[in-house]
Amino acid sequence: MVSLKQLGVIGTISLGLSLSGCQKTESHTQAQQDSTAEHTAPVKTLSIGFQKSSLNFLIAKQQKIFEQEFPNAKIEWREFPAGPQMLEALAVGAVDFGAVGNTPPIFAQAADKDLSYVGYEVVPANSQSILIPSNSSIKTIQDLKGKRIAVQKGSSAHELLAKVLQKAGLSWQDIQPIWLPPADARAAFDKGAIDAWSIWEPYLSTTELKGHAKSLIDGTAFPTTYAFYIGNPKFIQQHPDATQKVLNGLNKADQWFVKHQDEGLNIYAQSTGLDTQVAKAVLDKRLKPSPVQPLTPEVTQAQQQIADLFQQVKLIPKDIQVSQSIWAPKAS
Repeated sequence: MVSLKQLGVIGTISLGLSLSGCQKTESHTQAQQDSTAEHTAPVKTLSIGFQKSSLNFLIAKQQKIFEQEFPNAKIEWREFPAGPQMLEALAVGAVDFGAVGNTPPIFAQAADKDLSYVGYEVVPANSQSILIPSNSSIKTIQDLKGKRIAVQKGSSAHELLAKVLQKAGLSWQDIQPIWLPPADARAAFDKGAIDAWSIWEPYLSTTELKGHAKSLIDGTAFPTTYAFYIGNPKFIQQHPDATQKVLNGLNKADQWFVKHQDEGLNIYAQSTGLDTQVAKAVLDKRLKPSPVQPLTPEVTQAQQQIADLFQQVKLIPKDIQVSQSIWAPKAS
């Protein structure tokens, strides 16, 4: 059986940024852009935050795609177990770009941490689920009342559980949330210490195929979910052309995978430690192609709705405006 302690958290990511952080006026934005353009510095070091299961970054690393996009820069790769830890590093300047799910940037923005959404990717609807043991007495989502449910705080699974509770007419006070990272949650699930588990790939397929589990409800019951690529606003201000090069590199990695799926499967399996059967089950769900694009108004609004829900149920302490942290490409 795979040791999930070696796995990274998927996080499927779009990254957004405004060149001046949270500009208040158009004139201020233009002035900052002009100032930035006058002081553009060459990229000497590009630090990428990744997780073991971040396929586009794994391929870019293996194929040295960013070395091609930034031929005069040193490319550094920093691995993280989950999105929240990655955004902590990004906020203090230890990471320039990274990939996360939809929820970590909302918690980070609510905690006044600097970040920019620079791109998004559509997450397969069936790549997130509420898992229950195969012999569980739970039959409907209403049966989650009073149950012990494991979830990684601040992750995309946190948002999935919030939507499930809302759909079931339940509140957070109606359940017993057990805040655990995926590897610890899997151990608790196997021991019967929890009743349900809100989780994403590859933990989802690993547990279903190897752990006597079944899905109670998955992401197909809800609107489209997005993953995000996030950038450090200060880095983007200093290097205004770098973000588009990063997006170009990510799309080259995606295109490479479409043409080399068997080799891509090997890269993914080796990074995650998954056996080939589980790794293939995960990647079979992936859209092909799965392009990375700058945020659209529709995607921004979808992210804002999550933030509004979290504020409404007191998961974050205040209102936030996602649009204040969206990067926009230069007009052609």
